[in-house]
Amino acid sequence: MRTLVASLLLWGLVGCTAANTNTPVSTEAAHAGAPLPFIEDDYARALAEAKAKGVPLFVDVWAPWCHTCRSMKAYVLSDKSLARHADRFVWLEVNTDLTQNAAFQEKFPIEFWPTLYVIDPRAEKPLLRFAGSATVSQLEKLFEDGERAYKGGVTGAEALLARGDALHAEGRSAEAIETLTEALAEAPADWSRRGRALESLMTAMYGAMQVEPCAKKALELLPGTPRSLSWANAAMFGLMCAVSMPEDAAGVKELRSALEAKVVDAMGAPVIEMSGDDRSGLYEARLMAREVAKDEAGKKVLAEEWLAFLEAEAAKAPNPEARAVFDAHRMGAAMKLGTPERAIPALEQSEKDLPQDYNPPARLATLYRTVGRLDDALAASDRALARVQGSRRLSVMSGRVDILIARKDTASAVKTLEEALAFAKTLPAVQTSPRMVKNLEKKLAGLQAEAQPAPK
Repeated sequence: MRTLVASLLLWGLVGCTAANTNTPVSTEAAHAGAPLPFIEDDYARALAEAKAKGVPLFVDVWAPWCHTCRSMKAYVLSDKSLARHADRFVWLEVNTDLTQNAAFQEKFPIEFWPTLYVIDPRAEKPLLRFAGSATVSQLEKLFEDGERAYKGGVTGAEALLARGDALHAEGRSAEAIETLTEALAEAPADWSRRGRALESLMTAMYGAMQVEPCAKKALELLPGTPRSLSWANAAMFGLMCAVSMPEDAAGVKELRSALEAKVVDAMGAPVIEMSGDDRSGLYEARLMAREVAKDEAGKKVLAEEWLAFLEAEAAKAPNPEARAVFDAHRMGAAMKLGTPERAIPALEQSEKDLPQDYNPPARLATLYRTVGRLDDALAASDRALARVQGSRRLSVMSGRVDILIARKDTASAVKTLEEALAFAKTLPAVQTSPRMVKNLEKKLAGLQAEAQPAPK
């Protein structure tokens, strides 16, 4: 399940890569023998190769903190059956933690992680944008759609889908929504792309925060859409839209209830092919629905079921990277249950197995602080800061401030906040979250106000 932008991104719930703050760790070893020959973080080189070969450019935009990105790498993009597609595209992966990729992000803005692009190298225009996870079979359909859009000649609903994809990729959400809606209305009932078109429509509507129309459109269109991962994702987006609606909106409780039922349906029989990360995302959406419904008993039961599911998925993961996919949600479920200590052993094992990954120590810092192990929290924060780079460093520093406040070390907390805000000014604007900077400023102002002597 895709990792959603600002409103859903919590540092504690979401985790990879640098040895220090200046030099990224190469993943060449990880790519050795991989089915698709991805170029790492070099858009200019990939673009030149695509132009020379006369093929489109396929781009995987990811981040080391994004569990869905890591799930795609561990379980889908590593599938050996994809090797037969190696010559269809030039392949590029873009890590948004790296400041060197800011120019790519300026040209192709990112709202969700992961995002998959198919780009026409002749005009440097996006032909297709798909946000989130996909199965191998879905990925192969994306390859086909991207290639067809590159070659041209599609008509009818297929052309409208291609146009909607391109508009969304260009950030023209309102036009994309209109075009995708038209595609779904024009297409025959048995259209093979109906699920993907609905998922794309829901993604665009949620990204544009058209939450009430999004929720209603999901309920309208889901019954006529074939059951698939796209159906499940569309139901999830519909629920997230309903959860985001104002509490006093007309019919909001009924919308939430109906869409939560759709998500429950997506998790039941007949079984939909999806990854453990996808199913975990459905649990997370349901848990948020229980929270807004103020159903504490239901929330606790669901969180316990979620954590048990995650522990089982992690236990059967084929390697440490695949197991670490579940770290973020294991931490989140344990904290929702009020038992953060249950996630600590898993994170400690991940740090041992993945010594260059900043996420395990950063998450451990939060967990240790939560259970009162403040010295361990500070040490874990030190380890995370030694590995993290780019804008994600701000999140680690913010977590460090919380530890320092818990230790009653206001002076060090203020200093850390000042350093974080100074660092934020050095980052490319496209890679800096205004919300994060505002939160840091608010923390600093609060600590400075506390330090002021009381008026006489």
